[in-house]
Amino acid sequence: MDFTRKYDLVAVGGGIAGVAAAVAAARAGKKTALVEKTIFTGGLATTGLIYIYLPLCDGFGRQVTFGLAEELLLKSIAYGPGKIPENWRKGQDAEEKNRYRVVFSPASYIIALDEILREAGVDVWFDTLFCTSVMDGDRLAAIEIENKSGRGRLEAGVFVDCTGDADVALRAGAPCVDGDNYLTIWALVNTPTPSTRRKDDGTENLHMAILGGGPAGHNKPAGSRVYRGIDGEAVSHFVMESRRLLLDHYKKLFAEGGGHNRLNSFPITLPSMPQHRMSRHIVGQVTMTDGGYGKHVEDSIGLYADWRKSGYVWEVPYRSLLPQKVKGLLAAGRCMASEGDAWDVMRVIPAAALTGEAAGIAGSMALDRNIMPDELPVADLQKKLRESGFPLHLEDVGLKAEG
Repeated sequence: MDFTRKYDLVAVGGGIAGVAAAVAAARAGKKTALVEKTIFTGGLATTGLIYIYLPLCDGFGRQVTFGLAEELLLKSIAYGPGKIPENWRKGQDAEEKNRYRVVFSPASYIIALDEILREAGVDVWFDTLFCTSVMDGDRLAAIEIENKSGRGRLEAGVFVDCTGDADVALRAGAPCVDGDNYLTIWALVNTPTPSTRRKDDGTENLHMAILGGGPAGHNKPAGSRVYRGIDGEAVSHFVMESRRLLLDHYKKLFAEGGGHNRLNSFPITLPSMPQHRMSRHIVGQVTMTDGGYGKHVEDSIGLYADWRKSGYVWEVPYRSLLPQKVKGLLAAGRCMASEGDAWDVMRVIPAAALTGEAAGIAGSMALDRNIMPDELPVADLQKKLRESGFPLHLEDVGLKAEG
C-alpha cells in the first residue's frame, strides 16, 4: 500500500448524494473525505448532463423537501442561468416545469459545488478510483483506492456509498439488486430552433437533445438491447451506441435539409459518464416499493414528492439507507433501497440530496456515540433532522397519511 489516510466519514461518489453526505458530516465537525473518480462534482447532474433540478414541491404549491436539497437547488443557479418559476406556490396539479425546480448550467453548478465543499472543509479526492472494500468481520473498516499517488487505503468509522451503483456495498458483501437500462443520450447542443430565442431565465443556450428510451423503455430504438450498468462490456457498448444515436440524428437532420447544416447544428458537449438511470441498489433493512406514497413511515427521515405527477408524496425510511449484512455503511442516492416505481421516483437529484444529507447526519451521530449507524436510535436522528429543518411526516406539511 502506497499511502493510508484516516477519516471519521468517507463518502464514495461525488454526485449530489455524495456532496450532501460529505457536507453534512463536515458541518457536524467530522473529518470527512469525498472520493470521486472524475475531476468534477455533481455526477449525473453535471458530467451526465441531466441539468434539471427536479421539484421540491408537490405540484399544489406545497414545499415538502428542505435542507441541503433546497440549498443545493439554489446553488445550481448561483453562478449561471436558471430561474425558479415565480408562481409555483399557486400551482394546482402543476406541470413539472411550473413547480419548484430549475434548469441550470452544468459547468456553473460544478464550481458552485466545489465552493460548498471547500467552505465545509471536506477533503476531496478527485481522479481517484474506488477499488475494493476492506472488512473487519461484518464492519466496513476501509476502502482501497487508486490515483496518481498509487494504491491507497482510506480508513473511517463510517462510509456512505454514493456511487449510484452500490459498488462499495456490493464489494463489502451486502446483497444488491440489478436494474434495467435502455439506450439513451442527453446532450448539450446548438440547433437553430424556436427554443433558442431569449428566455427570461437565461437558459436559451442550454438546448438539450434527448434521444432514445425512457426508464420503462418507451421510445427505445428498435432492436436495441436492455443494459445493465454494472457490467464492463455493457457499459462500453451503451456509451458507443448512445453516441451513435446522436451521430445518426445529425446525419438525418442534415439529409432532411430545412436549413440545418454542420455550421449551425452540432453538439457542444457530451456526457462524460454513462447515463444509466437504475443500475444497482442495495437490499436495505427496508426497501421502498411501489405504492408507498401517501403512507406513514415510522422511521421517516424526510419527504419527497413524485416529480412525474402532482400530489404524490413519499416518506423516506431511514432503514432504506442501511444495507443488510454490512455495518459501518450507509447508502444514499439512487443506490439506496428502492425498487420499481419507487426507484424511479428516488433516483433523481433532490432525492439524492435528501438521502445524502440524512446519511451524513446519521453517520456523524453514530460516530459521536461510538456505535454503528444501524444502532442509532431513530427518534434521536429524527429530532436532529427536525432541528435541521426537515419535515418528516406528511402531517408536518399539512397532508394526511393513509396509515
